[in-house]
Amino acid sequence: MVEMSVAGIALDAASRTPIVLLRDPSGRRQVPIWIDQAQAHNIMAGLQSSESPRPLSHDLMAALLLVGELTLQRVIIHAIEDDTFRAVLKLSRDASPDEEDTTVEEDIDVDARPSDAIALAVRTGSGIWMLEEVVAEASIAVDAEADARDQSDFNRFVDELSPAALVRHLRGRDPDPEGPKVDNDDG
Repeated sequence: MVEMSVAGIALDAASRTPIVLLRDPSGRRQVPIWIDQAQAHNIMAGLQSSESPRPLSHDLMAALLLVGELTLQRVIIHAIEDDTFRAVLKLSRDASPDEEDTTVEEDIDVDARPSDAIALAVRTGSGIWMLEEVVAEASIAVDAEADARDQSDFNRFVDELSPAALVRHLRGRDPDPEGPKVDNDDG
């Protein structure tokens, strides 16, 4: 199994559907999981630890875990079936002592949508794990060094940008420094 972290939320360019991006520890692979707008909001709210006037669904779930004396040990995304990711919540509860007066831990598995599991994990500080087979099947390669270079180059460009430099840059893209010609031939 591979412990993943939430790299962020993106939008699918074609469908404008939110995608949660899970990144492996090496930063070389990301797994995109398409989610809906509400789930994207819940995950972002958990990542930003933002307060809302009333508890969101996943805040309520985390509170219920506490009241029920349950601990979310980790989330495991364990399969892809019919283009749908499958996840399970690994919960534990300290059960009553056994005959030897030692506390027995009870393990409980609960089936969950990955988006719900991720939203709950970010609120509880629990790990998000994925089977290596799922990572291998669904991941996309990420070149973190190239991304960092591109970001650095862009930041340097913006820092050095002035109106005059922007005009020079735009004129450099147009072979005619006077700009495009408009044909006003009325005849």
